[in-house]
Amino acid sequence: MTYNEMWRKLSKVYDEGEAKAIARLAYEVRFGLTFTDLCLGKDTQLSADDQAQAAEICSRLLLQEPVQYVLGQAEFCGHTIMVNEHVLIPRPETEELCRWIISNGRQQTNTDSQEKSAVVRCKRILDIGTGSGCIAVTLAAALPQAEVTAWDISAEALQVARENARRSGVPVTFQQVDMLNTHHVPLSTQWELIVSNPPYICYKERAMMESNVLDHEPHTALFVPDDDPLQFYRAIAEYGQKALKVGGWLYFEINPLYADELTDMFCAMSYHDIETKEDQYGKQRMIRAKR
Repeated sequence: MTYNEMWRKLSKVYDEGEAKAIARLAYEVRFGLTFTDLCLGKDTQLSADDQAQAAEICSRLLLQEPVQYVLGQAEFCGHTIMVNEHVLIPRPETEELCRWIISNGRQQTNTDSQEKSAVVRCKRILDIGTGSGCIAVTLAAALPQAEVTAWDISAEALQVARENARRSGVPVTFQQVDMLNTHHVPLSTQWELIVSNPPYICYKERAMMESNVLDHEPHTALFVPDDDPLQFYRAIAEYGQKALKVGGWLYFEINPLYADELTDMFCAMSYHDIETKEDQYGKQRMIRAKR
């Protein structure tokens, strides 16, 4: 199978531009061929085994399996993150959350008192529901003075996260913890920052989602009950009341539908300096609050 054959087949289920982009990515990642190489016809020189592998990739893509799962990796904040069916594919919105944290983590104390309140002195960071470890790895690399710990309930996800930390050469401590049941977790460690991209999609929103997400990504990392969409945020914020240092921060990726409810909840729990932030699409996608 050649590049042209692949994208033409994929155009049956994707628009032409996306089909070409997916095929280019497949040939670059799996066979090391750049777009220039493809234009020069080097895809026609692949071995019989590589040609068969390209055909297998195409077959999986035709079933709308995300290309990141097919290739086993995704790009995130300059890191190549291993992914499989046990973890969510990292999203651009989550990159924005990391950049927000990193930007504040690198700020220097300013004489303006309002700006002072935004300074994050990150010595101990906890990433709850780490999944692939993309947030933990990114923060550990960008804020090397910080001690980063990451939790997940899934042993399979933690295997992926550990491998991503190893590949990126950053120290992260991984622990299997259920974020809805932290009563048994020792409170000897006081965190300066807790970050989470928890499940936040209600089941009633399924009809609006793409089948490639619904059919392939882990539902436990996506969905929350329709009658309690804030359950993970509430549990983490309650844990933060005990485990965050005074002046420490909570950072979350959020469902824009519940931004106002989250703000009200954090206020009622005596958090302050609450701020929401829009993503690149103009949706309220992030929130932070200070203890």
